[in-house]
Amino acid sequence: MPRRSPAWFDAQYNNRARVPNSAVLLERWTRASQLVREHSDCTLDLAYGDAAAERLDVFPAVAPQAPVLVFIHGGYWRALDKSDLSFLASAFTDEGAMVVIPNYSLCPDVGMERIPLQLTQALAWVWRHAAEHGGDPNRIVLAGHSAGGHLASMLSCCDWKKVGADLPRHLVKGVISISGLHDLAPIRKTPFLQTDLQLDADSVRRLSPVNFPAPDAPLYAVVGAEESEELRRQNRLIRQAWGRRAVPICEEIPGCNHFDILHNLADPDGRSHQLTRHLLDLRWYSALL
Repeated sequence: MPRRSPAWFDAQYNNRARVPNSAVLLERWTRASQLVREHSDCTLDLAYGDAAAERLDVFPAVAPQAPVLVFIHGGYWRALDKSDLSFLASAFTDEGAMVVIPNYSLCPDVGMERIPLQLTQALAWVWRHAAEHGGDPNRIVLAGHSAGGHLASMLSCCDWKKVGADLPRHLVKGVISISGLHDLAPIRKTPFLQTDLQLDADSVRRLSPVNFPAPDAPLYAVVGAEESEELRRQNRLIRQAWGRRAVPICEEIPGCNHFDILHNLADPDGRSHQLTRHLLDLRWYSALL
């Protein structure tokens, strides 16, 4: 990679600055999510751990033995909340899935290494309690956006037997990383993020999914075609690192930026929605593969 200035990295990774109406889109997410929580069957703020942030929202399936979609929000590990993304839940519960959206502690209140450890406990909770809410614990799929894509990719590589002896070795059956950050080395060079994240060379190595052995479960990597050069490169990196067997889908979604790509996920006709439905093995998904 050529030598780049700190200002270049800020311009590449500051998605709110890159998308002129990002504040409007985030406000729409918040309003739509509030409506979903008010009008949907859901159970909010269930504890999966002792910390205040270790809570999750469950949107149960209509029928039992439903596949389970766990959505991990983005915000560069330092912003947003599970309540901002509830609007995604109804798109999948309407199609027969159970949806879980966890929170996690944010930087700089915690170091980045704490966050994936929290989410392993969230996933353990989902496996242990999914059936109580109509979900099949043997059909858990992860979706993550931006920093959530980084976290979902990490979780796909987890040795779940080290998390809990009762857990299956292959707890996660598939992942879709949406605008995911798979190599943290450039993030360390991005001043507006590094101030809060305080990454060093060792944490970059330990926390970058591109440095992990490829998992057994498939990972689909998608990014908006209107996103920055770096975000699109990050999307390609995970296939380069893990290979086509582990990353069978690596695509750019036409017309999407870093924010409205989640509208593509919520849209039943959207490519990322169709790919997620395929991972969930919902029987009536559109055959777009």
